[in-house]
Amino acid sequence: MKRLLIVLVLLFVVSFVKAQTLQSSSYSTIGYIKKDGTIQNSSYSTIGYIKDNGTIQNSSYSTIGYIKDNGTVQDNSYSTLGYIKKDGTVQNSSYSTIGYIKDNGTVQDNSYSTIGYAKGIKKEWVAITFFFFNFNQQN
Repeated sequence: MKRLLIVLVLLFVVSFVKAQTLQSSSYSTIGYIKKDGTIQNSSYSTIGYIKDNGTIQNSSYSTIGYIKDNGTVQDNSYSTLGYIKKDGTVQNSSYSTIGYIKDNGTVQDNSYSTIGYAKGIKKEWVAITFFFFNFNQQN
């Protein structure tokens, strides 16, 4: 009985810290985002971080950008790169729509073509990886 309890606790812990999968439009795994904001490529190598305070870092912990509470995305010089709206619309700095992130995790470009999937991941984090810093290209 004690072993069963230990196994159940371990399964719960493992499922809680499991990374969410980033997929291409053909459902190939292109990376992962852990619940703590660690971004990994498909080989589980860490390629970046999104911190709780909105700081975006590369794998060397150098700050490459920021995501503000209002959805504004900035580079490391605080220049605005774009915006992430609450409804999942992603815009560049000129307010032109560059993509959409649906509630079901589907990621679309500005012509509504599916470019990937990121189910269960914060929309802001999905936008950072797919549209602004191209972490998904670093496999």
